[in-house]
Amino acid sequence: MTIKKPKVKKVCVVTGTRAEYGLLYWLMKDIYSDADLKLQVIVTGTHLSPEFGLMYREIEKDFLIDKKIEMLLSSDTSIGISKSMGLSQISFAESYEELKPDIIILLGDRYEIFSAASAAMIARIPIAHIHGGETTEGAFDEAIRHSITKMSHLHFATTIEYKNRIIQLGENKEHIYNVGSLGVENIKRLKLHSREEIEKMFCFDFTKKNIIVTFHPVTLENKTSQKQFKNLLDALLELNDVSIVFTKSNADTDSRIINEMIDSFVKKHSDNSCAVFSMGQLNYFSALQYIDLVIGNSSSGIIETPSFRLPTINIGERQKGRVQNKNVINCLPEKDSISEAIDLAFSDMFIESIKNIKNVYEQDKTSKSIIDIIKRTNLSNIIKKRFNDIKN
Repeated sequence: MTIKKPKVKKVCVVTGTRAEYGLLYWLMKDIYSDADLKLQVIVTGTHLSPEFGLMYREIEKDFLIDKKIEMLLSSDTSIGISKSMGLSQISFAESYEELKPDIIILLGDRYEIFSAASAAMIARIPIAHIHGGETTEGAFDEAIRHSITKMSHLHFATTIEYKNRIIQLGENKEHIYNVGSLGVENIKRLKLHSREEIEKMFCFDFTKKNIIVTFHPVTLENKTSQKQFKNLLDALLELNDVSIVFTKSNADTDSRIINEMIDSFVKKHSDNSCAVFSMGQLNYFSALQYIDLVIGNSSSGIIETPSFRLPTINIGERQKGRVQNKNVINCLPEKDSISEAIDLAFSDMFIESIKNIKNVYEQDKTSKSIIDIIKRTNLSNIIKKRFNDIKN
């Protein structure tokens, strides 16, 4: 009797930003190493942009890239971004037709990921979505994320609260899993750089107090980026004996305004500040070992910094609604409010209060859980979905 070997599942991972690729790296590596799975890789977004460092070259050192999908990143206006979404959706459709994946893995809520999801839905390819159910009330990522959830078939949430929200959106409980954060898992799996290695990489010496600043536009607000970021810079100018590392803004609406302001600030204060386009996961996590404060409005400040017991200031409403650990201090995007938050973050009382916190985004073996679920799921019968009403 001949035993039929199970069909190898083709798993297509889409990545559009350096930060997102850092989150996906170990999952992709584990998929590649699994004999029952075949990894396919599509890169898009800032990976292919000279302005953002042509990150695809680094990805090519790790994996074979099956498809590159260009987007129009020369414009950060709402019209330019909408055009990029439309053009990339055409290219995603063509790529899926050629690669014929059995399932697409998408992470997060950026507009290029929305295009990837839309094309997969029309092509009747199952979607596994990571980081669904979260809320960020100040960004249009909020609507994009929930839209991707409704187009997806397997859901990998990072906390129980987010799992429950996906259920609230009408998805099948049997296909929703709380697996924790890939980013938090990566902290354990990466071999982090030493202080000396990080300083050499940045051409920058850490001092008595050190801050990482990551600030992105609040995309549901109309042209507030310049004013809000100026308030942050004004608050930073009042600090003494502090070194500042800026990571530049995502390719979002009005992102160039923030990046130009960073360049101007660093040029005037090169003795105690520097700027990088994006550190990448390894360099970022390595730096967090020696940093005293993270300040801005990025998801990393909410999700990953708690694992380092590190004070974090979350400015404004971009991340409003996310589950937070006790290391996060929320403040208004106003100079006085930011300054008060910095004073609190540097206080002995606050630092002592977060010494033993446990990160709510942490779970064991996140990547393995995702892979095991994909392997055991019958993908042939999950395309048709029923809306599951919540019974009172």
